[in-house]
Amino acid sequence: MARLDAMSAQPIEDPSDPVVILRGLPERERDEFLRQYHAAVDAAHDPAGYEQLRRLLRVWSLAVVATNEPGYYDQIAAVRDGSSPTVPVTSVIPDW
Repeated sequence: MARLDAMSAQPIEDPSDPVVILRGLPERERDEFLRQYHAAVDAAHDPAGYEQLRRLLRVWSLAVVATNEPGYYDQIAAVRDGSSPTVPVTSVIPDW
């Protein structure tokens, strides 16, 4: 039987809520999120564009997690400038 006295009074947030995403993103990512979000909302006025909006919110909810990882931007910079260590795909995926 579930115990109700152990429940938190905090509401559960939907990670794909645009307000939650915007609050969780680093400042440097917010303008791009809003640009893409507004374009997807405009497209969602047509029911065929609604799935695009849902996908966009899902991807950005994952970006909140990634961009808040320590060293995220350093890793991106290292990939861009070629200083990131690499591993051959055959070492990671056998029988590639």
